[in-house]
Amino acid sequence: MAADPADQFCVAEERSGHCAVVDGNFLYVWGGYVSIEENEVYLPSDELWIYDMDSGLWQTMHLMEGELPTSMSGSCGASINGKLYIFGGFDDKGYSNRLYYVNLRTKTGTYRWKKITNFKGQPPTPRDKLSCWVYKNRLIYFGGYGCRKHNELSDCFDVHDAFWEGQIFWGWHNDVHVFDTTTQTWSQPAIRGGDPPQPRAAHTCAVLGNKGYIFGGRVLQTRMNDLHCLNLDTWTWSGRINISGEKPRDRSWHTLTPIGDDRLFLFGGLSSDNVPLSDGWIHSIATNGWKQLTHLPKSRPRLWHTACLGQEGEVMVFGGSKDDLLFMDTGHCSDLLIFQTQPYSLLRLCLDCIGKNAALLENQIPCLPSKLLQEVLKKITFWAAMTHRQERKAETERQSQLHST
Repeated sequence: MAADPADQFCVAEERSGHCAVVDGNFLYVWGGYVSIEENEVYLPSDELWIYDMDSGLWQTMHLMEGELPTSMSGSCGASINGKLYIFGGFDDKGYSNRLYYVNLRTKTGTYRWKKITNFKGQPPTPRDKLSCWVYKNRLIYFGGYGCRKHNELSDCFDVHDAFWEGQIFWGWHNDVHVFDTTTQTWSQPAIRGGDPPQPRAAHTCAVLGNKGYIFGGRVLQTRMNDLHCLNLDTWTWSGRINISGEKPRDRSWHTLTPIGDDRLFLFGGLSSDNVPLSDGWIHSIATNGWKQLTHLPKSRPRLWHTACLGQEGEVMVFGGSKDDLLFMDTGHCSDLLIFQTQPYSLLRLCLDCIGKNAALLENQIPCLPSKLLQEVLKKITFWAAMTHRQERKAETERQSQLHST
């Protein structure tokens, strides 16, 4: 049987609570979970999905080998020098404080997990929904929800619940832990000043220069909209940053992405009144203010998604949920939302124009210089994939309306 030509336009499976990183021209997606008949099902830990930003195509899912992590959600993923690191998370057996990595720049096409066991120092206690800054070949982790033993309780931990018989406590953290990928060493830096943020999980973070920023998150029944930063050289906290003008509402399960040298892009999340959000905001470090973007679609809310910076300032949001995960966990997503946060280069605009109008220019395109032709062919594929997915989505929505009537 002949292959369906639409197969080349496949997409990664829907999911929430996954990890995603960008390395080179590719977006890599791992882990997370979906809801099947009201059950949370963790996606296989040996599956890696790769999106080619040039062609706009998802590659066929890659099976991974090696020392596989367990299937989890809420793990913290980060990329350093072509390696994807996964720390923490939650699975059927509870919370994790294990650290794994995989080389994304494999020359053999084989992606092999390696569990880091020969480390020095003490790792963080088990947790999920934490955040990570990448700075000077170090992974710097903050916060998260997890468990501690009675003798591990400290001021950096707000207790949520406890199992007294085993003296196990669950709650939220605001501690900072560093893993040096060069020396394979865990450490906990001495904070030298400033007021730390309140313990929290499902917050978000981003690095600009030598500053690690944190926004929002949840502790107990409270969701927050506070902004803090930690100087990653001096280990001093800013305290709550006083914002001039309007600011985003309280939320958790959102994303914060650095764009340019002094701006942060905030998207989505779940509000204090359990409403999935679709708003986008840009914070300027220079003006110390937030500005809401007005052109974003209101019908595409996302929470517990991922957001990565593309090649020309695009923020690529993948997966997540479009409904309240706490009460109606059914709306996991598989689409990729791409937000343009700055003007594209003239070359990019020309390539897009040719790619969109390939049918009109089919006689002229073969005459292009070979290097430029290769770039144009990628754009033709990109826009063909976009058109196909839009048509398929419209057809699915049309069929859904027919069935509902």
